[in-house]
Amino acid sequence: MTDILRALQSHRSIRKFKSTPIPASDLEQILLSAQAASTSSNLQAYSVVTVQDPGRRARLAELAGNQAYIEESPLFLVWLADLNKLRTALYFHEKAELQTNTELFLLASIDAALAAQNAAVASEALGYGIVYIGGIRNNPREVSDLLELPPLVYPVFGMSVGVPDQEPDHRPRLPLGAVVHSEVYRQEPLEAGIRAYDETTREYYAKRKGGPKFGETVWSREVLRRLEPGRLRGHLHGFLSEQGFELK
Repeated sequence: MTDILRALQSHRSIRKFKSTPIPASDLEQILLSAQAASTSSNLQAYSVVTVQDPGRRARLAELAGNQAYIEESPLFLVWLADLNKLRTALYFHEKAELQTNTELFLLASIDAALAAQNAAVASEALGYGIVYIGGIRNNPREVSDLLELPPLVYPVFGMSVGVPDQEPDHRPRLPLGAVVHSEVYRQEPLEAGIRAYDETTREYYAKRKGGPKFGETVWSREVLRRLEPGRLRGHLHGFLSEQGFELK
């Protein structure tokens, strides 16, 4: 039990990988672990595309913002919210039509995330490193075409998997007081926790990036930068509508 807790709390994103291939037996264990994750009402409304072909990985790297580690890792997993699976199952029974709504969209997206996190833990247990790739949503139409995704399926995120070729520092997280609320949501400890975390991240970034000029980089300022208008992939609503997802 101590080993499990230590492994979970030692997670780091890996962005440099060795070219060592992942044996089919290890990949099977990773995917079986993903399938063992919780799923709403046993609907299992997700799928995953395993991408090992170098050319396809190179194209996905380009579409995700030229993130080289997608191309460098021997295995790239694209996690999908998959309502086509449910529509197909309904066709077995008098060709009933699937009625989609926001709840089904969330259900499929959450199912994909839960399965992916199981896969991440299993990968690290086998000695591999992983990094999630939200950039897969930069160009969702092109990604969908490349992976031949049908309607009612969308790429939630990607995951690079491979033998680590780096030892990054462990990135500190928010204090528990800014995350855990007892009985009801409380604003005061949240604000205190963010202030404390800003000081922690100020020290972390200054050390990590190797110079005093980064001493003013704090978490709350990073939030401000990352949530600037135009950075939040506003094109996704139109794409999801094209794919048949009803967000209502």
